[in-house]
Amino acid sequence: MRVFVLLFNARTENEGIHTLKMDDRNIVLMFESEDDATRYGILLEAQDFSNPTVEAFETEEIEEFCDSAHYECKLVPEGMLAVPPEANVEEPDWNPEGQNTDSPRNSPRNSPRDSPSDPAEEAEMPLSELERLRRRFEGLL
Repeated sequence: MRVFVLLFNARTENEGIHTLKMDDRNIVLMFESEDDATRYGILLEAQDFSNPTVEAFETEEIEEFCDSAHYECKLVPEGMLAVPPEANVEEPDWNPEGQNTDSPRNSPRNSPRDSPSDPAEEAEMPLSELERLRRRFEGLL
């Protein structure tokens, strides 16, 4: 099955994948619908994120990437309006400009196309928002 994920700096050496950060877990959202992924990307842009690109991948490819990066992945069913959390981390692990830093967490190789490091963008949320999302994710399963 093909799913859609959000990438930043798609098809560059500094490509990164969007994740949500919940506690110590990084979650990659896999959208069944390209339109739903596009809407989510627009909502991210409204929060001053870099312009994400919606890219199609085979589900297995994203799952393998998540396993190798120690991420989790969640399928967002078609028609379910996923909304990005209101709060975001102050400093993402991924460097959008692709500048080298001392931290391996800023490696540009962090998408399913490359060897993973850490997430492109992360979000920290208040406990009430985490609980609401947890209930929604459990509803997906």
